[in-house]
Amino acid sequence: MTKKKKFNELGLSDKVLSAIKKKGFEEPTAIQVITIPIMLRDDTNIIAQAQTGTGKTAAFGLPLMEMVKSDIKTVQALILVPTRELAIQVSEEINSIRADKNIKVVPIYGGQSIDQQLRRLKKGIHIVVGTPGRVIDHLKRRTLKLGEIEHLIIDEADEMLNMGFIEDLEEIMKHTNSDKRTLLFSATMPRKIKDLAKKYMDGYEFLAVKQEPLTTNLTEQIYYEVKAADKFEALCRIIDIEEDFYSIIFCRTKIDVDAITNHLMERGYDADAIHGDITQAQRERTLDKFKKRIINILVATDVAARGLDVANLTHVINYSLPQDPESYVHRIGRTGRAGQEGTAITFITPREYKRLMFIQRIAKTDIKKLRIPSVKEIIKSKKRKIYDDLATILNDEIDAKYYNWAKKLLEGNDPGVILAAVLNYCFEEEIDPNAYGEITEIGGKGKQINMQGKTRLFVALGKKDKMNAKKLVKLIMDRVDVKPKHITDIQVMDKYSFITVPFKKAEKIVAGFKKKKKKGKKPLITNARDK
Repeated sequence: MTKKKKFNELGLSDKVLSAIKKKGFEEPTAIQVITIPIMLRDDTNIIAQAQTGTGKTAAFGLPLMEMVKSDIKTVQALILVPTRELAIQVSEEINSIRADKNIKVVPIYGGQSIDQQLRRLKKGIHIVVGTPGRVIDHLKRRTLKLGEIEHLIIDEADEMLNMGFIEDLEEIMKHTNSDKRTLLFSATMPRKIKDLAKKYMDGYEFLAVKQEPLTTNLTEQIYYEVKAADKFEALCRIIDIEEDFYSIIFCRTKIDVDAITNHLMERGYDADAIHGDITQAQRERTLDKFKKRIINILVATDVAARGLDVANLTHVINYSLPQDPESYVHRIGRTGRAGQEGTAITFITPREYKRLMFIQRIAKTDIKKLRIPSVKEIIKSKKRKIYDDLATILNDEIDAKYYNWAKKLLEGNDPGVILAAVLNYCFEEEIDPNAYGEITEIGGKGKQINMQGKTRLFVALGKKDKMNAKKLVKLIMDRVDVKPKHITDIQVMDKYSFITVPFKKAEKIVAGFKKKKKKGKKPLITNARDK
């Protein structure tokens, strides 16, 4: 078996290796292994055939960190990409591996203020990441000069071809100097790409890695379209409808990771978090618990999860939509392994739909839309699991003390009533539909479907009335027959407050306070949507 290369064997400096370590990269991908040493030689053009999701950005980004000179205040590298999403993603990725070098990177693309881009370009930029159309706009304005660039990188060249950008690429290449180095990345090599290389690249080295499916057919890919405020409730429904849930949940920021983890733990789920602010010792303890399935939910950022190898994950959840196709491929590749089926779920808001479709197209995969499970479906699933568990127990040997206990309970009582009481005692909270919040699911053509659950109430009392959460709950309980557990998400402001309660309890509370209001005065508690 061929020994795998390490980053310190590719000719990179200690500073860049340190940045790689902070980034969380553990070992180079195949395209990085063959591209980085040749690019560092800086004596030939390169055509590299590699798919999205194979680490292409780092393959050219890391050598650029070694070759770009921060003391020269001119554009030394131009990276052309087909879409603004990729322009942003590539720019962010390169910024994250700068080490401590003062290299300035700027993305330029259509849809962003050109004046803002002009101001940035005037400050002295070393690397420009741009879409063809906007680069040409700047060339026409003479606000971007490419006559002294040392590196031209064309990423997703076949996608450029599909989008009709070949003529734009040729126009841009006419404005560049002949002694630059050109690196062209493409997943496929159609004739027009080869013709472009022949015309504008004076000789080149061809590199290719073995083409493999980016996403396995063992991974079912699903997305749910919901309002941002409903994501957590939707997540809980997904967890609860599954009989055996073992998952990594990906969030964009450390703050999101901590917030989601805390909310899950408050709801009684076995969850923990890993991100960049967690110590190595804590990370190892958390991963050990996760691998032993002491906890079944791990909430993480992309960087913290790099290099994480966990077998038999049933789900990968994209709580936040990944920034780019590569991240999506890396995330969902953690399930559906070793012949085991898995499910990748992505939550999107209506405004993120186009980005998801872009990811789907570049990753060459199929992500199907499903409806969020209803509360009725979840309760039915839970009851089925309880029934199956009880059936298993019935087939096992039951301790005699339970038979004796059962005889005492049955004395003078109807067996059906006793069984119903036991089920109520054991599973009241687990199959309580009021435990789930309301979700406004987005249907076809933006249609919103109001799903059963909880509602938000407005309380005309706040801190100025010496009100706090405890006093608010007591006030409501004194007037209406509700339990403290039914009143959640209490938010006490200066002059007013908000609470969340199940629909049926909300009706009782609003009616109770309406009945006891003083003449000529508004009720103390009303539906928040009336505000």
